[in-house]
Amino acid sequence: MASTVRAAAKQLDWAKLSSNIPAETAAALQAFRKRNDEAKRVLFELKEQSTTVDFAHYRSVLNNQAIVDQAEKAVQGFKPVAYNLDAQLKAIDQFEAKAIEKATSTVQKIDAELKDLHATLSNIESSRPIEQLTVDDIIVAKPEITKEIEEKLQKGEYTVKGYKERFGDMSYF
Repeated sequence: MASTVRAAAKQLDWAKLSSNIPAETAAALQAFRKRNDEAKRVLFELKEQSTTVDFAHYRSVLNNQAIVDQAEKAVQGFKPVAYNLDAQLKAIDQFEAKAIEKATSTVQKIDAELKDLHATLSNIESSRPIEQLTVDDIIVAKPEITKEIEEKLQKGEYTVKGYKERFGDMSYF
């Protein structure tokens, strides 16, 4: 699995990926990538360093041979501790699954929103200018306006919004 992940990571177009995700996610991804690259660089430098100790040199330089013998014995007896990384790898896999699920959900929401925006844009582009609209066109588009006007006229409470502010109250005459 690790080799598959490495191969997939090498094929990623990071610039394209960063431009297609939200800004906060892109920033977090860039920070993670920077930390990962730094860790790889440090690991490579450490692997390049020599790990052998020249005890003959220390024996010739130091007067206390017992310390050199003790250090040589400690180095030869050293066995690295093997850590069980299953729990950490499982947590990483769970985090990755949640991140992929969230990303998929975000992509679906964005696609739906884009589809709606494209429909609205095409509707706006195909509509006639406001100057060419007639009252009949508005009634066809919003039939509830006719009902509302008829009800207000029957009740005698129909007033035009903004009329009094613009022309004053004509009830004085």
